[in-house]
Amino acid sequence: MSERGILFVVSAPSGAGKTTLCREVLKKINSDFKRPLKWSCSYTTRPARSGEKNGEDYFFVTEQDFEQMIKSGEFAEWAVVHGHHYGTSVRYLREAEDKGIDLLLEIDCQGARQLRDKYKGVFIFILPPSFEELKRRLKGRGTESEDVIGRRLKRAMEEVEEYPFYDYIIVNQDFALAARELEGIILSERSRLIVKEQEIKPIVEQFRRK
Repeated sequence: MSERGILFVVSAPSGAGKTTLCREVLKKINSDFKRPLKWSCSYTTRPARSGEKNGEDYFFVTEQDFEQMIKSGEFAEWAVVHGHHYGTSVRYLREAEDKGIDLLLEIDCQGARQLRDKYKGVFIFILPPSFEELKRRLKGRGTESEDVIGRRLKRAMEEVEEYPFYDYIIVNQDFALAARELEGIILSERSRLIVKEQEIKPIVEQFRRK
């Protein structure tokens, strides 16, 4: 394992499939490789959805607790998204980096913008194949009103303009292909010399002694 963990930051408009993609790739990488990839657990004031667990999907906190954390300077980034607060803990990121743990962090464009100014990371943007497909996916959830869907689509029109600030772009038209692309990005970044240097030194030394 490298001395420093890698931070993978994934953003996308709501409905583009970033959460499903991240979960699929997280499971596959941790199944196939020794070097672990950990889900970066953010804080949020929104209610937990069906099946979500506190401390695994998010840390669910009250508005009052979140505001206190802001005042205490505990967030590396935070933003209000669709009426709820979301934030990433400074301590959480630093501990992972210091322990050599790779983190997969799913956040909105506001949060990613804040992190780019403060932290080194690999920034990945997920795009839907079209506006109409995004609209179809949001409606297909069957969990939100037309008004909420309209607000999400309006926000998506703003968010897609953020793509130039990311290192990689994935168009999620075919889920299996998009998942392979995300996995490939993570594996490629793990193979950089700056990451592998400590691991390969003993191997190189064997050749030097011959």
